[in-house]
Amino acid sequence: MSLKVLEEERGGWAVLRVSGELDLVTSPAVRQHVHDAVAEGRRSLVLDLSDVLFCDSSGVGVLIASRRLMRSCAGRLRLILPARGAEDGSHVNRVLAALGVRRLFDCYPDLATATDAHTATGPLTA
Repeated sequence: MSLKVLEEERGGWAVLRVSGELDLVTSPAVRQHVHDAVAEGRRSLVLDLSDVLFCDSSGVGVLIASRRLMRSCAGRLRLILPARGAEDGSHVNRVLAALGVRRLFDCYPDLATATDAHTATGPLTA
């Protein structure tokens, strides 16, 4: 299965909707989309990973690199990881939790919550 990345704007946030498999072959494309958004001056980025069916260590690496990039430019990064059960839930959520890195990210259950102006998180820390 291939990967698709759709870009949209939502209340001042650049939203990248990622679907398919996030692996060694496809993760460079996601990295490029994130870099392009930053190059365009975007400092508030949401990665919607709701439709990512598979994520390996290179996919996790891209997420961590994206976090580092957004921190370096005093930006904000939010992930959308639906908190459904294992049978139909977010594969990425389980992978990040298993690797012990989920706490590094601001995670939200859906786009509305992730882009809500009243959801209080400042620039990334730690």
